Amino acid sequence: MILLDIIPGTDPINVSDSLKCAAQSLADKVKSDPHQFLADLGAQAIEFGLKVLAALVIYLVGAWLIRRVKKILKRVFLKKGTEQTIASFVTSLTTISLTVLLLIITVGTLGVNTTSLAALLAAGGMAIGMALSGTVQNFAGGIMILAFKPFKAGDYIKAQGFEGTVTDVTIVSTKIRTNDNSTIILPNGALSNGNIDNFSQKPLHRCVWKINLAYGTDPEKVRTLLLDAIKGDERILDASTEGAADPVVFMTGMMDSTIEFQLRAWVGTPDYWPVMLEYNEKIYKLLPASGVSFAFPQLDVHIKN
Repeated sequence: MILLDIIPGTDPINVSDSLKCAAQSLADKVKSDPHQFLADLGAQAIEFGLKVLAALVIYLVGAWLIRRVKKILKRVFLKKGTEQTIASFVTSLTTISLTVLLLIITVGTLGVNTTSLAALLAAGGMAIGMALSGTVQNFAGGIMILAFKPFKAGDYIKAQGFEGTVTDVTIVSTKIRTNDNSTIILPNGALSNGNIDNFSQKPLHRCVWKINLAYGTDPEKVRTLLLDAIKGDERILDASTEGAADPVVFMTGMMDSTIEFQLRAWVGTPDYWPVMLEYNEKIYKLLPASGVSFAFPQLDVHIKN
């Protein structure tokens, strides 16, 4: 058996001379002992054929196992109710990884040195990873969002300086529709690492009206006026609703030119904005009509002779 080692970068003249020497040696061997040459050639053919057969068996068995793993993953994800996007991504990633590993093993069975191939794949993977570092980060963020579900399509959220209704969640980005009907696309990498205020996650929400009134205002009068204003509104909940509490009015602070009152009342999450905006206007009209003055900045000047 004659082995020719041709190293990349070798002088073409030397390679040509080596090939000529090898061809001459092969011809001399055929002339000197043709029977032995044929016997060696047959043995090498049989050995190579066995390697090809073994590689074929390994590939077929490996391909069958990969299909089985793929079916098992799909069954597990379906049973656990995993998000379709993340299930598809994990299944595809596992299938591709196992297929590459199977090809390396199959090629190695044929007698090919796979060390260089593995190093080439590792270097290529590193280069791709560095080039797509932002995309990979978004993939990872998408997996975290789809796995832990801090929000879902239809939720009203505030994140990355934007707020609106989530319309679509993919493996790399999230789309939200703002109140002025703009579509904002947020990368999942930054979204998963930042603060997310999910307004729609709970069925109840508390409305808080902050009202600044002038000094000298009677707190009991304000409390009576505000509680009477919301009394009888079926959207306003009380302690009989689980998770809610009765409406209350507190005097929460005394500032330089104002005293602050807060009206707090629980409502269902879908009623939050309608109730909040409606009572902003009602309170604005009610208090002055009842003799209660809103505060404004003022400065007392004392003159001494």
